[in-house]
Amino acid sequence: MTPMLTIAIVAMTTALISYTIGVWGEKRAGTIEPVHLAAFWFGLICDTAGTEMMRRIAESGGTPGGFGLHAILGALALVLMAIHAVWATVTYLKQNPTTLQTFHRFSLSVWGLWLLPYVGGLILANMK
Repeated sequence: MTPMLTIAIVAMTTALISYTIGVWGEKRAGTIEPVHLAAFWFGLICDTAGTEMMRRIAESGGTPGGFGLHAILGALALVLMAIHAVWATVTYLKQNPTTLQTFHRFSLSVWGLWLLPYVGGLILANMK
């Protein structure tokens, strides 16, 4: 295992942990709190870094990133995480009680969709 692969795996796993803490912490609290926003943004940063490292590893090994299902799901997950983090921040700043209490539905959906490329990556890596 190369050092870059190790760092990418750690970044992706850190993203999973951070995002999970943020999403489920928000649901448990029943509202968005600053700690949840920090977890969303940190998860997005870690996921972006890990994804970019994985892309570079794939390309350096002669496998172009391309538009395979895993790459498409990964890109969609990153876009959704970014939208989620921005929307969560705006929602928190507006302090609308109804929106704050129902935002977790969107969070859980994005988290569930994010798990698809994460688990898919694990499966693909273990099939080799």
